Order: sequence, then C-alpha cells, then structure tokens
Amino acid sequence: MDDPKAHYDEIADELVAENPEVQLGQMMGMPCIKAGGKMIAGIWEEEMVFKLPDEAVREQALALAGAHLFAPGKRGRAFKEWVQVPAAHMSEWPRFADEAVRLRSI
Repeated sequence: MDDPKAHYDEIADELVAENPEVQLGQMMGMPCIKAGGKMIAGIWEEEMVFKLPDEAVREQALALAGAHLFAPGKRGRAFKEWVQVPAAHMSEWPRFADEAVRLRSI
C-alpha cells in the first residue's frame, strides 16, 4: 500500500472492528483513533502518530529513521509520549497502533 491515508484508514477500521472500546474521531485538526474516549493515534499530514507511554515501546518507534516526537502547531512543543512515524515505515504502523491500544490505560 502506497497511500498513507488509505493505510491509516485500514488500520483504524481494523482496530474498531477488533475492540469495542475503540472509536474514530477528529482532534487537533486530524483524523484520530480513540480508546476509552482518549486519543491514542492519528494521521498528521502523511505520517501516523501514536501515544506510546511505555518508554521501551516509544524508543523502538523513535529508532526508526525519520521518526521523532510529535510536535504539532506553530510553537513545535513536543508531546513527550507521542511519536510521529514517517510513511516510509507504514509496515510498522499496525504494530504501534496495537501498542497504543494496549497501553491506553498507562
């Protein structure tokens, strides 16, 4: 799959189908995935962002080339538990989406 938004949609739809606690929505001007009413992932431009409160999992995501802490907005202040993963690593998106759902209560 070459289209980041289509791949995001596929991941989001699978998560909704697999987990009754997962819903789709819109936050911070982007399509997002929520679990338990809290945003856990989304698509920002053509990159997927994930809330990864577990440091080891977050470090795995940050180890991918081009991945970095998510810093939306003009001020660019990074969200410490959020990682933005480039489309070059779309094959890793489902894994981190699953981790974001699993880690939602941390």
